[in-house]
Amino acid sequence: MTNDKQPVYILPENIQRMIGRDAQRNNILAARLVAETVKTTLGPKGMDKMLVNSVGDITVTNDGVTILDEMEIEHPAAKMMVEIAKTQEAEVGDGTTTAVILAGRLLENAERLLDEKIHPTVIARGYRIAAEKAQEISKDLAIKISPEQINLLKQVSMTAMVGKGAEQAKEKLSDVVVNAILQVMEKTEEGIKVDKDNIKLEKRKGEGIENTELISGIVIDKEKVHSDMPSQVKNAKIALLGAAVELKNPETDTKVSITAPDQLQAFLDQEDRLLRDMVAKIKNSGANVVLCQKGIDDIAQYYLATEGILAVRRVKSSDMEKLAKATGARIVSKLSELSVKELGFAALVKEVKEQGFDSSEGLLYITGCKNPKALTILIRGSTEHVIDEIERAIKDGIGDVCVALEKGLVVAGGGAFEIELQKRLRRFGQGIRGREQLAVNAFADALEVIPRTLAENAGLDPIEILTELKARHEENKFTFGLDVSSNASSGGEINDTFGKGIIEPLEIKIQALRSASEVAIMILRIDDVIASSKSGGSMPPAGGMGGYD
Repeated sequence: MTNDKQPVYILPENIQRMIGRDAQRNNILAARLVAETVKTTLGPKGMDKMLVNSVGDITVTNDGVTILDEMEIEHPAAKMMVEIAKTQEAEVGDGTTTAVILAGRLLENAERLLDEKIHPTVIARGYRIAAEKAQEISKDLAIKISPEQINLLKQVSMTAMVGKGAEQAKEKLSDVVVNAILQVMEKTEEGIKVDKDNIKLEKRKGEGIENTELISGIVIDKEKVHSDMPSQVKNAKIALLGAAVELKNPETDTKVSITAPDQLQAFLDQEDRLLRDMVAKIKNSGANVVLCQKGIDDIAQYYLATEGILAVRRVKSSDMEKLAKATGARIVSKLSELSVKELGFAALVKEVKEQGFDSSEGLLYITGCKNPKALTILIRGSTEHVIDEIERAIKDGIGDVCVALEKGLVVAGGGAFEIELQKRLRRFGQGIRGREQLAVNAFADALEVIPRTLAENAGLDPIEILTELKARHEENKFTFGLDVSSNASSGGEINDTFGKGIIEPLEIKIQALRSASEVAIMILRIDDVIASSKSGGSMPPAGGMGGYD
């Protein structure tokens, strides 16, 4: 006879399981730790993080998605927070820190409701109602913007860049960004479209950030392969080669038996003849500039120089695609297919050697391209770390201005949008019956984390700032926010942030609301975590984020 009280095991021994409230607490704690990690980077006064990877490479940044991408996060719920940062970056190009911090606060507020015995499904339903209403209210708070409002566009760009090491040159960099976007922008029946791929970013160490410039054409970090080649070619006919200009090596071990000196000479002559034929094909196509994705043999380099053809090698695949788009050339994978039809055109191809660098270093400028929308922003800076952070700032600026133009709507920054949205959401919540009202109010309260964090990062009293902000918004001053860049002796003051040029695209705010609410709801609905491990390892701890907590 069997014992009814004998336990029944349905999972193998190496499975770790966490059920109910314990699973919810663990997941919420992990997600909140991710939010806490990036919280101090928000705003103009945000701090930077230094990330050192396993091989010792250093990244210094306060860009949310870069920080989370570089960290070796293990906890599954924490990984979901990283995903919303990546989604935010992919969709609108900025606002990653905002999305992650907001998701963290939504979960923190939800945990309080869970402690009051409110069911996760009720909280999730309330959050969903609040998120939908928030997106509806957001459109009422938006102000229209057009390509003719260049000054406003520059302010959008500067708002995106502040706090990323670009402070002293933000006006110059914003000029570069806005001018680039206005040149590549297209007006269609559906509205304004901007192809960001038309804007190439090239980095060069040396000189100051303020020397960053916009160049009409493509700049690549390459130089001619032979000193006898021309340094510049006017009316360039450009061949883009995906194949190497060198002889193929046998794929297997091969032995060549030579029994007489004349056989050796014949073998070398044959190699020379084949390389000469390759160069002849290039010459016969009419090309006077060759950009090769792979290698160019030393003998071929000599023959190309003799023919007066400028050639560079080992060009990146991404650069080849941009060059094809800019010059109208086709990337040729077989040299035998090269003809005049595959060539591109540029008014000038010029190698530029810069003072202060080794003679071996140079840049290749391809200007006067077929496609006038082909542009390059040449980023300058004193060190690699500075240049990398300026590149991230410029990418954020480009992303913000593009989405502002494409959607045509912007809002006041500095927490003004969040405080007004909170006020209207709480008013909306009063009309909701049942426990969902508590979740809607919790969602509204979570929004104040943005101005609160801005104040904390600027060394201000967050309670004092929030009290004054709410008082201004009760007076219907919905564009009033925290201006931490002002010259006030306190380090910041409540101002009309829209009038002060602190402006953000509406779409970035809406995407952050959407991403944060979706991930918070998903994490809340998990009440059972079953983790398998081949080695019989334990459940990932909430703080298991590669040593960062």
